[in-house]
Amino acid sequence: MNLNQVTVPSRNVANAILFYEKLGLKLIVKSLPNYARFECPDGNSTFSIHLTEKLPKGDGVYVYFECQDLDEHVATLKEKGIQFEKEPTNERWLWREARLKDLDGNQLILFYGGENRLNPPWRIK
Repeated sequence: MNLNQVTVPSRNVANAILFYEKLGLKLIVKSLPNYARFECPDGNSTFSIHLTEKLPKGDGVYVYFECQDLDEHVATLKEKGIQFEKEPTNERWLWREARLKDLDGNQLILFYGGENRLNPPWRIK
């Protein structure tokens, strides 16, 4: 199997489109007011948004986007007005991560994992 897409809920798909385009995703399907789909800048996976009346309670959805030039990418997004909850930080699981939330509270993690993305020292062989 190969991951095709991840879909997150939104109370306002039109506003969410603007947010995700600012992050650098390319809009490929626009079916307002219910749905939008994006191509990720790298790889073959896609990302979509669907309209919902209620957002999930609790921590909600976590979506990870890998960026080789994480610090530069975060700086560029901040210049565009994107606010981060956590600046790029080296984590104990050997990834460098920055965290932010989209307009609907979905947790987005921009990270760079390098070789440790798929092959951390603790990987089951």
